[in-house]
Amino acid sequence: MPEEELETAELKEHIDERLEEHEEHGRGHATQPAWIRYLSLSTAIIAVFAAVAALMSGARSNKAILEKSEAMLAEARASDQWAYFQAKGMKAALAEGVAQILADSKPELSAKFISEAKRYREESEKIQEEAKQREEDVAKSNERSEELMEHHHDFAIAVTLLQIAIALSAIAALTRRRPLWFVGLAVSAAGLAMFLYGMR
Repeated sequence: MPEEELETAELKEHIDERLEEHEEHGRGHATQPAWIRYLSLSTAIIAVFAAVAALMSGARSNKAILEKSEAMLAEARASDQWAYFQAKGMKAALAEGVAQILADSKPELSAKFISEAKRYREESEKIQEEAKQREEDVAKSNERSEELMEHHHDFAIAVTLLQIAIALSAIAALTRRRPLWFVGLAVSAAGLAMFLYGMR
């Protein structure tokens, strides 16, 4: 029983010491310059913009990769269409050649080959139009991908500038150098400008 009381007394003494340290620490905050509070607030706001810019940068990058994939798929489809177009053209040319050979000896069979050649030519025109459309899709997807990558780079620059501003603010808080905080604010303004530019 006496041992428990002793432990409790030591614990109470330890708690009292911690409370005194905490009160002294609290008094130390009261003597801080007022600009430190604004530094903390501005740093928190900068951090929010940095997080949003990082999110936007990643989203734009992912969309750019997706568009590039769409362009590659459309390019493969366009290539297939051009190959199909060439095959139809060759079939038409062969049918026309056979029709000319058979024109004198078997006119009814020659007419059949002429009809097939005409059908192949009509089909090849439709295939050619589709191939051209797919090439346009390739160009559009590539253009969108490049545009999205530009936005990604703008946001990446914004994130970098905002992180530098956060670091400068932290150094200003540790060293109590107000001019360094102002430099951080200037860098963050440049970061915010890049952020807004990336939103276009």
